[in-house]
Amino acid sequence: QVHLVESGGGMVQAGGSLRLSCTHSGGVDAVGWFRQAPGKEREFLAAQDLGNGITNLARSTEGRFTISRENAKNTVYLQINSLKPTDTAVYYCAAEPQYGSIWRYEYKYWGQGTQVTVSS
Repeated sequence: QVHLVESGGGMVQAGGSLRLSCTHSGGVDAVGWFRQAPGKEREFLAAQDLGNGITNLARSTEGRFTISRENAKNTVYLQINSLKPTDTAVYYCAAEPQYGSIWRYEYKYWGQGTQVTVSS
């Protein structure tokens, strides 16, 4: 069983930045970040292979999102810059994608999410 805890969410003004953290319980090969806005489906944002560091970023991130890892701390980060009100959502991290591939969007373990609210 893998446990994941997201942190770093909050309220921020448009144009600001946030760094979200996902701390996992270890033994994880890949971590992904998703978000779900009210009334919308969950959206894939980014994933990283924790071994080789290769990343997969969704085109919708528009170059504003960066995923990175700090394996010594069992933590994966999602840096979001130039925040927009449309970034308002609950952000989730997940571990162990299907087939161990960061190019797959089905994950086995999920965190509880952290709320990000961007005001205009």
